[in-house]
Formats: sequence, C-alpha cells, structure tokens
Amino acid sequence: MTDDRLLGDDEATFLAAVRSDDTARFALLTERYRRELQVHCYRMLANYEDAQDLTQETFLRAWNKRETFKGHAALRTWLYRIATNACLDFLEKRNDRTPVPAELSDSGSEVLYLQPYPDRMLPEDPQESVVARETIELAFIVAVQHLPPRQRAVLILRDVLGWPATKAADALELTVASVTSALQRARVTMREQLPDRRLDWRRPATHELSNDERSAVKSYIDAHERNDLDGLMSLLRDDLRFAMLPDSGTLTTTAKDAVDGWVRGGLFQRGHDDWRGITTTVNRMPAAVLYLRTPDDPKYRLFAIAVLHIVDGKIAELTGFDATGKPWLDLPPTL
Repeated sequence: MTDDRLLGDDEATFLAAVRSDDTARFALLTERYRRELQVHCYRMLANYEDAQDLTQETFLRAWNKRETFKGHAALRTWLYRIATNACLDFLEKRNDRTPVPAELSDSGSEVLYLQPYPDRMLPEDPQESVVARETIELAFIVAVQHLPPRQRAVLILRDVLGWPATKAADALELTVASVTSALQRARVTMREQLPDRRLDWRRPATHELSNDERSAVKSYIDAHERNDLDGLMSLLRDDLRFAMLPDSGTLTTTAKDAVDGWVRGGLFQRGHDDWRGITTTVNRMPAAVLYLRTPDDPKYRLFAIAVLHIVDGKIAELTGFDATGKPWLDLPPTL
C-alpha cells in the first residue's frame, strides 16, 4: 500500500539517513513524532508509563527496521504501523493488561492499570485528530480497553486517526474485510461501554475546558484547603461515580455517602486535614493535584490526583489516582 502522493522531503531525507546510517539525522526526523506516537500508545494501553516505554520501543524498532522503509508510505504512517504492532506484541505478553471484573456486581469491569495523561505532553497542534478531547478523556480510554487488542487497534486507526480501511489493513496485516468486520464489532462494544451522555467520538471535538469545569476544580481544591465538608458535598452529584486507582471498586454513590466514606477512611481528620492543591489538566479534563502535610512534616507532599468529569457545574465522575511517594507526571513532589 502506498500513499497517494509524491515522495515528501521528510521521506527523502529519511531515506538518505537510512542509506548513510546517519543516526543523528534519523533521530532528528523521528523525534518530531514522539508526542503523537506516545498518545497513540496510550490509547492502546491506557497507561502513561507503558506508553512512554512503547514509544521508545517504537524508535528502537524503527532503527532496526530502517532498511524496510522504501518511501512508498509516509514516514508518519510507517512509524504508526511500528508503534501499533509494538503495542500488540506488548499486550500479547501481558495478562495483567486487560480489564478485571468489578467487585460490585453491577459495575461491569475495571481498568486498574489506568493512568492519567498529562496535557502538557500532548502534541502542540490542537487541530490534530490525535488530541481530540472526546478520544483522550478517561471514559473513552477505559472503553477502548474493553476491546480485544486487534479490534482496539482497528478502531483507533480507523475512527480516531481516520485511516482508510486499506491503510489500516496493511498496517495490521489483515484483509480489508477483516478490518471492516472488526470495526463494526468494536463500535458496538464502545457504545455499550461509554456513558450515554458522552459525545460521538467521530464528530468534531472540543479542546478547551468550560467555565463550569474551571470553577468546579477550583472550588474542589478550596473545599479541601478549608476542610469544608459541606462545600465539598455541594460540588458532587448524587449519582457520583467514584474510583480510587489502583484500588478496585468503582462506586455510584450519593454526595453525602461519598464524603462520609472519605472521612471514615481518615481524610479530613486530625493529621490528614492540612491540604494544598494545584489545578492542572490531564486527558483534556480538569484535575486537582492534592498535597497533604502531616504534623511531623514541614512540607506538603504529593498525595493524589483527582480527575473530574463535570456535568452542569457539578462533579459527576471523580477518578482518583494515588500519587503518594511517586515522582509522577513531573509534578512537584512537595509544596
């Protein structure tokens, strides 16, 4: 399969670098694709650290396979093909990279290996399909994980990146009929997994946070810093979905029960009541980075990241990630 265009400058320069074994030029030409390839690996794997590793593996494989690049396809396409197959190889070897049954009978299954993706590591061009908000939000990433790996790859290549069936088939070494069938099955599963209120991921996507989202995450942090439990409760919907990863157990709970549960767990009690927070965005969603200072420590230390899905000004979904003792996402470890 060849792209319908003349050999581009990147491809010609890359071919010259391959023929001369010019490692510096090879690295310069491939490095510009790192961020979008890392997002691609993240969609396949739902884990930021794994995505970093597999992107590096992609570049290593690209160097080792450099003689196979003939300029018949775009350099970008060639790299995506390598990245996709590297992720498929990884998933074939890792039994722990599939959703597991939820503890609650009505909660389906959970993705305990899910990690947030920092927005600062997204490609800089906001028009790129690879950073469309509806296809990087946690709900979409989780839903994709319920697809078998090859269906997952087909859906991402076809519906997220917009590749034609022939191009996806070539990348995955499948027939066009197999790709078409896999895509149909994947779309059915995605509709079952995504909450009803989610937008169609194949429609034009948004990128910016709304005023409601900015206000809610600020109020969420303020309530922690003031230990204002009533204020915190007022921010939560009564059909809140709450998860704290990597622990299992996604709960649909009332606002009061959620806050009472956090208090019973020791939060907002003496020794766990001195909070500071900073706002950030991950997966193009508002997030609160929470820091806790204990009585015997002069510093506020990274404690958790709360990723919020806001509906009508209130928190409808709260996905917490334990960040204790982790140098995570290049966040400051202390405040």
